[in-house]
Amino acid sequence: MNHVLLIDDDVELVGMFAEYLEQEGFQVTVVHNGEDGVREALGGRHAIAVLDVMMPGMSGIEALRQIRAASRIPVLMLTARGDDADRILGLELGADDYVPKPCTPRELTARVRAILRRTHATQDNGPGVTLSVGKLTMIPEQRRATWDGKALDLTSTEFNLLEVLARNAGRPVSKNELSEQGLGRPLARFDRNIDVHLSSLRHKLGPLSDGRSCLQTIYRQGYQLIRD
Repeated sequence: MNHVLLIDDDVELVGMFAEYLEQEGFQVTVVHNGEDGVREALGGRHAIAVLDVMMPGMSGIEALRQIRAASRIPVLMLTARGDDADRILGLELGADDYVPKPCTPRELTARVRAILRRTHATQDNGPGVTLSVGKLTMIPEQRRATWDGKALDLTSTEFNLLEVLARNAGRPVSKNELSEQGLGRPLARFDRNIDVHLSSLRHKLGPLSDGRSCLQTIYRQGYQLIRD
């Protein structure tokens, strides 16, 4: 799937993004308000939604909230540069990544490609390969994960990051490795994206037999998925 949904009330800007994406081989649908954006995002026709935070009427944050209540479609947020509060809230509500505005069409397209590449990547190990770490089971080919037999409701980026940790279970994985392998981009300075996603994962994953979280922060080294 290469159908991109752009949700932004800035007609001129979103038109420029759409034109560039189409030149790069994407199919694009454009809507200019949150209500229509939610309806389109839940229609099942798009591979990814690009959602602006600042819109009149229904904000991008509320649109994201409604989308996440019913869909796991990858969502890339457009946020005001330096607006950490909206950025972190968007990640906590299930956004996969964000791009600060103003940004170039080339940067936006690179982020879209990175998310889709990780979401739809074909696993080198072949179909049906299962990753098992304690009570965690992942089938990357099917994008499915369970904890103690119960399905985990993960966003695309949460799944990607958890897969990286599962493949390296028992050893620390640096934030830079997680960003490169899980987000498809280098870790930016002061980027809290990884921390927010892993905080969400901690709440979704169950505890170890001794009550500890299976996802540990290793000082100055990164994060580690503990084998139980």
